[in-house]
Amino acid sequence: MQHRSRLLGATSAGVLAAAGLAVFTPWQSQATPPGEKTVTVTMFERQYADVAKACTDELGPAGYGYVEVSPASEHVQGGQWWTSYQPVSYKIAGRLGDRDSFKSMAAACHKAGVKVIADAVINHMAAGSGTGTGGTAYTKYNYPGFFQDADFHTCRTDINDYANRDNVQNCELVGLSDLDTGSDAVRGTIAAYLDDLRSLGADGFRIDAAKHMAAADVAAVKGKMSDPGFWVSEVIRGGGEAVQPDEYTGIGDVDEFRYGGHLKSAFQGGDIAQLKSVADGKLGSGSARTFVDNWDTERNGSTLTYKDGAAYTLANVFMLASPYGSPNVYSGYEWSDKDAGPPSGTDGWTNAHAQQAITGLVGFRNEVGSAELTDWWDNGGSALAFGRGDKGFVALNNGEGELTQTFATSLPGGTYCNVAKASPDNCDGNTVTVGDDGKFETTLPARGALALHTGAQAG
Repeated sequence: MQHRSRLLGATSAGVLAAAGLAVFTPWQSQATPPGEKTVTVTMFERQYADVAKACTDELGPAGYGYVEVSPASEHVQGGQWWTSYQPVSYKIAGRLGDRDSFKSMAAACHKAGVKVIADAVINHMAAGSGTGTGGTAYTKYNYPGFFQDADFHTCRTDINDYANRDNVQNCELVGLSDLDTGSDAVRGTIAAYLDDLRSLGADGFRIDAAKHMAAADVAAVKGKMSDPGFWVSEVIRGGGEAVQPDEYTGIGDVDEFRYGGHLKSAFQGGDIAQLKSVADGKLGSGSARTFVDNWDTERNGSTLTYKDGAAYTLANVFMLASPYGSPNVYSGYEWSDKDAGPPSGTDGWTNAHAQQAITGLVGFRNEVGSAELTDWWDNGGSALAFGRGDKGFVALNNGEGELTQTFATSLPGGTYCNVAKASPDNCDGNTVTVGDDGKFETTLPARGALALHTGAQAG
Protein backbone atom coordinates (compact mmCIF):
# COMPACT_ATOMS: atom_id res chain seq x y z
CA MET A 1 0.00 0.00 0.00
CA GLN A 2 1.12 3.54 -0.67
CA HIS A 3 0.10 6.79 0.90
CA ARG A 4 -2.18 9.25 -0.82
CA SER A 5 0.46 11.64 -2.15
CA ARG A 6 1.65 8.72 -4.27
CA LEU A 7 -1.83 7.43 -5.01
CA LEU A 8 -2.51 10.76 -6.67
CA GLY A 9 0.38 10.40 -9.05
CA ALA A 10 3.91 11.50 -9.83
CA THR A 11 5.16 13.06 -13.05
CA SER A 12 8.04 11.78 -15.12
CA ALA A 13 9.85 15.04 -14.49
CA GLY A 14 9.24 14.96 -10.76
CA VAL A 15 6.50 17.57 -11.02
CA LEU A 16 3.58 16.90 -8.70
CA ALA A 17 0.75 15.24 -10.53
CA ALA A 18 -2.53 13.84 -9.44
CA ALA A 19 -6.19 14.40 -9.22
CA GLY A 20 -7.63 17.83 -8.82
CA LEU A 21 -10.50 19.93 -10.11
CA ALA A 22 -13.63 21.55 -9.00
CA VAL A 23 -17.15 21.64 -10.32
CA PHE A 24 -20.00 23.40 -8.63
CA THR A 25 -23.45 23.90 -10.16
CA PRO A 26 -24.77 21.71 -12.98
CA TRP A 27 -23.20 22.71 -16.30
CA GLN A 28 -22.26 26.17 -15.12
CA SER A 29 -18.73 27.01 -14.08
CA GLN A 30 -18.70 29.27 -11.09
CA ALA A 31 -16.08 29.57 -8.40
CA THR A 32 -18.54 30.88 -5.86
CA PRO A 33 -20.98 28.17 -4.78
CA PRO A 34 -24.63 29.14 -5.09
CA GLY A 35 -26.02 31.10 -2.16
CA GLU A 36 -24.81 33.90 0.07
CA LYS A 37 -22.53 31.78 2.27
CA THR A 38 -19.73 30.78 -0.06
CA VAL A 39 -16.95 29.37 2.15
CA THR A 40 -16.35 25.61 2.19
CA VAL A 41 -14.61 23.76 5.01
CA THR A 42 -13.09 20.32 4.46
CA MET A 43 -13.48 18.19 7.58
CA PHE A 44 -10.91 15.59 6.56
CA GLU A 45 -11.56 12.04 7.80
CA ARG A 46 -14.10 13.17 10.41
CA GLN A 47 -16.78 10.74 11.49
CA TYR A 48 -20.12 11.79 10.02
CA ALA A 49 -21.65 11.97 13.49
CA ASP A 50 -18.90 14.41 14.48
CA VAL A 51 -19.46 16.49 11.33
CA ALA A 52 -23.13 16.72 12.26
CA LYS A 53 -22.21 18.10 15.68
CA ALA A 54 -19.69 20.50 14.15
CA CYS A 55 -22.33 21.83 11.75
CA THR A 56 -24.66 22.53 14.65
CA ASP A 57 -22.14 23.93 17.12
CA GLU A 58 -19.48 25.57 14.95
CA LEU A 59 -19.93 25.64 11.18
CA GLY A 60 -23.45 26.97 11.03
CA PRO A 61 -22.92 29.71 13.63
CA ALA A 62 -19.64 30.74 11.95
CA GLY A 63 -21.36 31.16 8.58
CA TYR A 64 -19.79 28.37 6.55
CA GLY A 65 -21.86 27.60 3.47
CA TYR A 66 -20.51 24.11 2.74
CA VAL A 67 -18.78 21.23 4.48
CA GLU A 68 -16.78 18.73 2.44
CA VAL A 69 -16.64 15.24 3.94
CA SER A 70 -14.33 12.33 3.19
CA PRO A 71 -15.44 9.36 1.05
CA ALA A 72 -18.50 7.39 2.11
CA SER A 73 -17.97 4.31 -0.07
CA GLU A 74 -16.85 0.94 1.28
CA HIS A 75 -13.06 0.68 1.02
CA VAL A 76 -10.11 -1.54 1.83
CA GLN A 77 -9.41 -2.24 5.47
CA GLY A 78 -6.51 -0.59 7.28
CA GLY A 79 -5.76 2.24 9.64
CA GLN A 80 -4.02 4.51 7.12
CA TRP A 81 -5.91 7.57 5.89
CA TRP A 82 -5.49 6.64 2.23
CA THR A 83 -7.53 3.46 2.58
CA SER A 84 -10.59 5.72 2.19
CA TYR A 85 -9.46 6.32 -1.41
CA GLN A 86 -9.42 2.64 -2.42
CA PRO A 87 -13.11 1.73 -2.85
CA VAL A 88 -14.26 -1.88 -3.15
CA SER A 89 -17.96 -1.10 -3.60
CA TYR A 90 -20.35 1.84 -3.65
CA LYS A 91 -22.11 0.76 -0.49
CA ILE A 92 -22.13 3.52 2.14
CA ALA A 93 -20.00 1.54 4.54
CA GLY A 94 -16.68 3.27 5.11
CA ARG A 95 -15.03 3.85 8.47
CA LEU A 96 -16.65 7.27 8.86
CA GLY A 97 -20.21 6.00 9.07
CA ASP A 98 -23.05 4.09 7.42
CA ARG A 99 -26.07 5.25 5.41
CA ASP A 100 -28.00 6.35 8.46
CA SER A 101 -25.13 8.39 9.85
CA PHE A 102 -24.53 10.08 6.49
CA LYS A 103 -28.21 10.92 6.17
CA SER A 104 -28.39 12.19 9.75
CA MET A 105 -25.29 14.32 9.20
CA ALA A 106 -26.74 15.91 6.08
CA ALA A 107 -29.99 16.67 7.88
CA ALA A 108 -28.18 18.25 10.84
CA CYS A 109 -25.94 20.31 8.57
CA HIS A 110 -28.90 21.50 6.50
CA LYS A 111 -30.72 22.51 9.67
CA ALA A 112 -27.64 24.57 10.58
CA GLY A 113 -27.60 26.20 7.12
CA VAL A 114 -24.61 24.22 5.85
CA LYS A 115 -24.67 22.19 2.62
CA VAL A 116 -22.73 18.94 2.17
CA ILE A 117 -20.11 18.12 -0.48
CA ALA A 118 -19.26 14.41 -0.65
CA ASP A 119 -15.79 13.34 -1.76
CA ALA A 120 -16.39 10.79 -4.53
CA VAL A 121 -13.74 8.33 -5.70
CA ILE A 122 -14.88 7.27 -9.18
CA ASN A 123 -11.71 7.01 -11.29
CA HIS A 124 -10.60 3.68 -9.88
CA MET A 125 -11.27 0.81 -7.53
CA ALA A 126 -8.93 -0.82 -5.03
CA ALA A 127 -5.83 -2.81 -5.82
CA GLY A 128 -5.25 -6.32 -4.50
CA SER A 129 -7.87 -8.52 -2.90
CA GLY A 130 -9.54 -8.93 0.45
CA THR A 131 -12.67 -7.97 2.36
CA GLY A 132 -13.82 -4.36 2.53
CA THR A 133 -15.01 -2.30 5.47
CA GLY A 134 -18.61 -3.30 4.70
CA GLY A 135 -17.91 -7.03 4.35
CA THR A 136 -17.57 -7.20 0.56
CA ALA A 137 -15.07 -9.78 -0.70
CA TYR A 138 -13.21 -8.47 -3.76
CA THR A 139 -10.32 -9.17 -6.08
CA LYS A 140 -8.68 -6.78 -8.49
CA TYR A 141 -11.04 -6.15 -11.46
CA ASN A 142 -13.91 -7.96 -9.71
CA TYR A 143 -16.04 -5.98 -7.28
CA PRO A 144 -19.29 -7.94 -6.83
CA GLY A 145 -22.48 -6.09 -7.64
CA PHE A 146 -20.66 -3.20 -9.26
CA PHE A 147 -17.78 -3.89 -11.66
CA GLN A 148 -16.11 -6.83 -13.39
CA ASP A 149 -13.02 -7.20 -15.58
CA ALA A 150 -14.64 -5.77 -18.74
CA ASP A 151 -15.44 -2.52 -16.90
CA PHE A 152 -11.78 -1.52 -16.65
CA HIS A 153 -9.33 -0.08 -19.15
CA THR A 154 -7.18 -2.62 -20.95
CA CYS A 155 -3.96 -0.82 -19.99
CA ARG A 156 -3.02 -2.78 -16.88
CA THR A 157 0.29 -1.06 -16.16
CA ASP A 158 1.12 1.97 -14.02
CA ILE A 159 1.02 5.50 -15.40
CA ASN A 160 4.58 6.45 -16.33
CA ASP A 161 4.35 9.35 -18.79
CA TYR A 162 2.42 12.45 -17.82
CA ALA A 163 3.10 14.00 -21.23
CA ASN A 164 0.95 11.24 -22.75
CA ARG A 165 -2.79 11.82 -22.33
CA ASP A 166 -3.71 8.21 -23.06
CA ASN A 167 -1.22 6.96 -20.48
CA VAL A 168 -2.51 9.34 -17.81
CA GLN A 169 -6.19 8.64 -18.34
CA ASN A 170 -6.30 4.98 -19.36
CA CYS A 171 -3.52 3.32 -17.36
CA GLU A 172 -3.35 2.64 -13.64
CA LEU A 173 -2.60 5.10 -10.89
CA VAL A 174 -0.04 3.18 -8.79
CA GLY A 175 -1.70 -0.16 -9.32
CA LEU A 176 -5.31 0.89 -8.72
CA SER A 177 -7.73 -0.72 -11.18
CA ASP A 178 -8.69 2.02 -13.64
CA LEU A 179 -12.39 2.20 -14.51
CA ASP A 180 -13.29 2.56 -18.17
CA THR A 181 -15.25 5.77 -17.73
CA GLY A 182 -15.78 5.85 -21.50
CA SER A 183 -18.17 2.93 -21.05
CA ASP A 184 -21.85 3.81 -20.86
CA ALA A 185 -22.46 1.01 -18.36
CA VAL A 186 -19.66 2.22 -16.09
CA ARG A 187 -20.93 5.78 -16.31
CA GLY A 188 -24.39 4.58 -15.33
CA THR A 189 -23.13 2.70 -12.28
CA ILE A 190 -21.16 5.71 -11.09
CA ALA A 191 -24.09 8.06 -11.68
CA ALA A 192 -26.37 5.76 -9.68
CA TYR A 193 -23.92 5.90 -6.77
CA LEU A 194 -23.80 9.68 -6.85
CA ASP A 195 -27.59 9.87 -7.14
CA ASP A 196 -27.78 7.65 -4.07
CA LEU A 197 -25.60 10.06 -2.11
CA ARG A 198 -27.86 12.89 -3.29
CA SER A 199 -30.87 10.97 -1.95
CA LEU A 200 -29.14 10.84 1.44
CA GLY A 201 -28.66 14.61 1.47
CA ALA A 202 -25.42 15.34 -0.38
CA ASP A 203 -25.70 18.70 -2.13
CA GLY A 204 -22.74 18.12 -4.42
CA PHE A 205 -19.44 16.37 -4.94
CA ARG A 206 -15.70 16.66 -5.02
CA ILE A 207 -14.56 14.44 -7.88
CA ASP A 208 -11.35 12.72 -6.83
CA ALA A 209 -8.64 12.09 -9.45
CA ALA A 210 -10.58 13.88 -12.19
CA LYS A 211 -7.32 14.46 -14.03
CA HIS A 212 -7.14 10.73 -14.66
CA MET A 213 -10.51 10.72 -16.46
CA ALA A 214 -11.20 12.46 -19.74
CA ALA A 215 -13.21 15.64 -19.16
CA ALA A 216 -15.84 14.30 -21.56
CA ASP A 217 -16.20 11.19 -19.38
CA VAL A 218 -16.67 13.26 -16.22
CA ALA A 219 -19.25 15.39 -18.00
CA ALA A 220 -21.05 12.28 -19.24
CA VAL A 221 -21.32 10.84 -15.72
CA LYS A 222 -22.74 14.13 -14.53
CA GLY A 223 -25.18 14.13 -17.43
CA LYS A 224 -26.56 10.73 -16.43
CA MET A 225 -27.56 11.94 -12.98
CA SER A 226 -31.11 12.98 -12.23
CA ASP A 227 -29.90 16.08 -10.35
CA PRO A 228 -26.10 16.40 -10.12
CA GLY A 229 -26.04 19.32 -7.69
CA PHE A 230 -22.89 21.24 -6.91
CA TRP A 231 -19.62 19.67 -8.17
CA VAL A 232 -15.93 20.13 -7.43
CA SER A 233 -13.34 18.08 -9.29
CA GLU A 234 -9.66 17.67 -8.43
CA VAL A 235 -6.99 18.32 -11.10
CA ILE A 236 -3.40 19.26 -10.30
CA ARG A 237 -1.55 21.21 -12.95
CA GLY A 238 1.88 19.96 -13.94
CA GLY A 239 4.25 21.80 -16.27
CA GLY A 240 4.57 20.12 -19.66
CA GLU A 241 1.78 17.67 -18.92
CA ALA A 242 -0.83 16.64 -21.45
CA VAL A 243 -3.85 17.11 -19.17
CA GLN A 244 -4.51 20.63 -17.89
CA PRO A 245 -7.09 21.98 -15.38
CA ASP A 246 -8.60 24.37 -17.93
CA GLU A 247 -10.11 21.41 -19.78
CA TYR A 248 -12.52 20.79 -16.91
CA THR A 249 -13.93 24.26 -16.32
CA GLY A 250 -16.86 23.58 -18.63
CA ILE A 251 -18.06 20.98 -16.13
CA GLY A 252 -17.57 23.26 -13.15
CA ASP A 253 -14.84 24.74 -11.01
CA VAL A 254 -11.27 23.53 -10.68
CA ASP A 255 -9.20 23.33 -7.51
CA GLU A 256 -6.36 25.82 -8.11
CA PHE A 257 -3.32 24.02 -6.72
CA ARG A 258 -0.97 26.80 -7.84
CA TYR A 259 -2.66 29.11 -5.33
CA GLY A 260 -1.48 27.20 -2.27
CA GLY A 261 2.04 27.04 -3.69
CA HIS A 262 2.04 30.79 -4.27
CA LEU A 263 0.95 31.44 -0.67
CA LYS A 264 3.73 29.22 0.64
CA SER A 265 6.33 31.05 -1.43
CA ALA A 266 5.06 34.45 -0.27
CA PHE A 267 4.67 33.73 3.44
CA GLN A 268 7.87 31.72 3.80
CA GLY A 269 9.88 33.96 1.48
CA GLY A 270 9.18 37.18 3.37
CA ASP A 271 7.41 38.91 0.48
CA ILE A 272 3.65 38.82 0.89
CA ALA A 273 3.44 42.11 -1.03
CA GLN A 274 3.63 39.98 -4.20
CA LEU A 275 0.14 38.68 -3.41
CA LYS A 276 -1.32 41.77 -5.05
CA SER A 277 -0.97 39.74 -8.25
CA VAL A 278 -2.07 36.42 -6.73
CA ALA A 279 -4.50 35.73 -9.60
CA ASP A 280 -1.86 36.06 -12.32
CA GLY A 281 -1.03 32.87 -14.19
CA LYS A 282 -3.89 30.93 -12.65
CA LEU A 283 -7.41 29.95 -13.56
CA GLY A 284 -9.88 32.80 -13.81
CA SER A 285 -11.48 33.74 -10.52
CA GLY A 286 -14.81 32.45 -11.81
CA SER A 287 -13.40 28.92 -12.16
CA ALA A 288 -11.00 28.60 -9.24
CA ARG A 289 -11.47 27.00 -5.84
CA THR A 290 -8.70 28.22 -3.58
CA PHE A 291 -7.10 26.57 -0.55
CA VAL A 292 -4.05 27.02 1.64
CA ASP A 293 -3.53 23.26 1.89
CA ASN A 294 -5.23 19.89 1.73
CA TRP A 295 -4.37 16.37 2.93
CA ASP A 296 -2.09 15.70 -0.03
CA THR A 297 -0.23 18.99 -0.10
CA GLU A 298 0.35 19.10 3.65
CA ARG A 299 2.10 15.75 3.33
CA ASN A 300 4.12 16.38 0.17
CA GLY A 301 5.43 19.78 1.28
CA SER A 302 4.04 21.84 -1.59
CA THR A 303 2.02 24.17 0.66
CA LEU A 304 1.95 25.64 4.11
CA THR A 305 0.47 23.41 6.83
CA TYR A 306 -0.78 23.71 10.39
CA LYS A 307 2.83 23.09 11.43
CA ASP A 308 3.71 26.57 10.11
CA GLY A 309 1.75 28.20 12.92
CA ALA A 310 1.08 31.91 12.53
CA ALA A 311 2.07 32.02 8.85
CA TYR A 312 -0.53 29.33 8.14
CA THR A 313 -3.20 31.32 9.95
CA LEU A 314 -2.28 34.52 8.10
CA ALA A 315 -2.45 32.70 4.77
CA ASN A 316 -5.98 31.56 5.59
CA VAL A 317 -6.92 35.12 6.55
CA PHE A 318 -5.62 36.36 3.21
CA MET A 319 -7.46 33.67 1.26
CA LEU A 320 -10.77 34.40 2.97
CA ALA A 321 -10.42 38.17 2.59
CA SER A 322 -9.25 38.18 -1.05
CA PRO A 323 -11.89 38.30 -3.80
CA TYR A 324 -10.06 35.74 -5.96
CA GLY A 325 -11.75 32.36 -6.33
CA SER A 326 -13.90 30.46 -3.87
CA PRO A 327 -12.16 29.53 -0.59
CA ASN A 328 -11.96 26.08 0.96
CA VAL A 329 -10.67 25.97 4.56
CA TYR A 330 -8.88 22.73 5.44
CA SER A 331 -9.36 21.22 8.90
CA GLY A 332 -7.43 17.99 9.44
CA TYR A 333 -5.45 16.38 12.22
CA GLU A 334 -1.95 16.44 13.64
CA TRP A 335 0.47 13.88 12.28
CA SER A 336 4.11 12.87 12.23
CA ASP A 337 3.66 9.69 10.19
CA LYS A 338 2.39 10.72 6.75
CA ASP A 339 0.34 7.52 6.48
CA ALA A 340 -1.31 7.82 9.89
CA GLY A 341 -5.07 7.66 9.96
CA PRO A 342 -7.33 10.01 11.91
CA PRO A 343 -7.54 10.19 15.70
CA SER A 344 -10.12 7.95 17.32
CA GLY A 345 -11.25 10.51 19.86
CA THR A 346 -11.55 14.26 20.34
CA ASP A 347 -7.82 14.93 20.72
CA GLY A 348 -5.33 15.37 17.88
CA TRP A 349 -7.49 17.40 15.49
CA THR A 350 -6.21 20.80 14.36
CA ASN A 351 -9.71 22.33 14.54
CA ALA A 352 -8.55 25.05 12.16
CA HIS A 353 -12.17 25.62 11.16
CA ALA A 354 -13.03 26.89 14.65
CA GLN A 355 -10.13 29.30 15.22
CA GLN A 356 -11.23 32.92 15.67
CA ALA A 357 -8.93 34.26 12.95
CA ILE A 358 -10.63 31.93 10.50
CA THR A 359 -14.25 32.04 11.70
CA GLY A 360 -13.99 35.82 11.90
CA LEU A 361 -12.90 35.93 8.27
CA VAL A 362 -15.70 33.59 7.20
CA GLY A 363 -18.08 36.23 8.57
CA PHE A 364 -15.99 38.91 6.85
CA ARG A 365 -16.37 37.19 3.48
CA ASN A 366 -20.10 36.74 3.94
CA GLU A 367 -20.43 40.45 4.73
CA VAL A 368 -18.30 41.87 1.90
CA GLY A 369 -19.81 39.59 -0.76
CA SER A 370 -18.61 40.54 -4.23
CA ALA A 371 -17.24 43.96 -3.27
CA GLU A 372 -14.18 44.87 -5.35
CA LEU A 373 -10.64 44.98 -4.03
CA THR A 374 -9.70 48.56 -3.09
CA ASP A 375 -7.19 50.62 -1.09
CA TRP A 376 -4.24 48.26 -1.56
CA TRP A 377 -1.20 49.01 0.60
CA ASP A 378 2.03 47.11 1.18
CA ASN A 379 5.48 47.83 2.53
CA GLY A 380 7.20 46.02 -0.30
CA GLY A 381 7.75 42.89 1.77
CA SER A 382 6.25 41.49 4.94
CA ALA A 383 3.03 43.50 5.29
CA LEU A 384 -0.03 44.27 3.20
CA ALA A 385 -3.53 45.65 3.54
CA PHE A 386 -6.54 46.04 1.30
CA GLY A 387 -10.21 46.88 1.36
CA ARG A 388 -13.30 45.29 -0.08
CA GLY A 389 -15.09 48.40 -1.26
CA ASP A 390 -16.86 50.17 1.61
CA LYS A 391 -17.69 46.85 3.30
CA GLY A 392 -14.41 45.63 4.81
CA PHE A 393 -10.69 46.11 5.32
CA VAL A 394 -7.91 43.67 6.25
CA ALA A 395 -4.25 44.11 7.19
CA LEU A 396 -1.56 41.43 7.65
CA ASN A 397 1.85 41.68 9.28
CA ASN A 398 4.00 38.66 8.49
CA GLY A 399 7.08 40.37 9.89
CA GLU A 400 9.04 39.57 13.05
CA GLY A 401 8.35 42.95 14.68
CA GLU A 402 5.40 45.23 15.35
CA LEU A 403 4.05 47.39 12.56
CA THR A 404 2.52 50.82 13.27
CA GLN A 405 0.75 52.29 10.27
CA THR A 406 -1.99 54.71 9.27
CA PHE A 407 -4.30 53.05 6.77
CA ALA A 408 -6.62 54.77 4.29
CA THR A 409 -9.85 52.86 3.75
CA SER A 410 -13.24 53.26 2.10
CA LEU A 411 -15.04 52.27 5.31
CA PRO A 412 -17.62 54.57 6.88
CA GLY A 413 -16.44 56.26 10.07
CA GLY A 414 -17.11 54.34 13.27
CA THR A 415 -15.79 51.85 15.77
CA TYR A 416 -15.20 48.34 14.46
CA CYS A 417 -14.39 44.97 15.99
CA ASN A 418 -11.20 43.31 14.81
CA VAL A 419 -12.82 39.99 13.91
CA ALA A 420 -9.43 38.36 13.33
CA LYS A 421 -8.93 38.60 17.09
CA ALA A 422 -12.37 38.58 18.69
CA SER A 423 -16.02 37.89 18.00
CA PRO A 424 -18.26 40.97 17.68
CA ASP A 425 -20.23 40.04 20.81
CA ASN A 426 -17.10 40.00 22.97
CA CYS A 427 -14.73 42.55 21.46
CA ASP A 428 -13.42 44.54 24.43
CA GLY A 429 -9.81 45.52 23.80
CA ASN A 430 -9.99 44.57 20.13
CA THR A 431 -11.70 47.58 18.55
CA VAL A 432 -10.50 50.09 15.97
CA THR A 433 -11.95 53.54 15.38
CA VAL A 434 -12.10 54.67 11.76
CA GLY A 435 -12.34 58.41 11.17
CA ASP A 436 -14.91 60.09 8.97
CA ASP A 437 -12.16 60.33 6.35
CA GLY A 438 -11.80 56.53 6.35
CA LYS A 439 -8.39 56.59 8.02
CA PHE A 440 -7.17 54.89 11.18
CA GLU A 441 -3.85 54.23 12.86
CA THR A 442 -3.06 50.92 14.50
CA THR A 443 -0.19 48.74 15.62
CA LEU A 444 -0.18 45.20 14.33
CA PRO A 445 1.84 42.69 16.35
CA ALA A 446 4.38 40.44 14.68
CA ARG A 447 2.59 37.75 12.67
CA GLY A 448 -0.66 39.54 13.38
CA ALA A 449 -3.82 40.33 11.46
CA LEU A 450 -6.64 42.83 11.54
CA ALA A 451 -10.01 42.49 9.80
CA LEU A 452 -12.85 45.00 9.96
CA HIS A 453 -16.24 44.83 8.30
CA THR A 454 -19.49 46.73 8.43
CA GLY A 455 -21.35 43.81 9.96
CA ALA A 456 -19.21 43.99 13.10
CA GLN A 457 -19.33 47.57 14.32
CA ALA A 458 -18.95 48.20 18.02
CA GLY A 459 -21.38 50.96 18.81
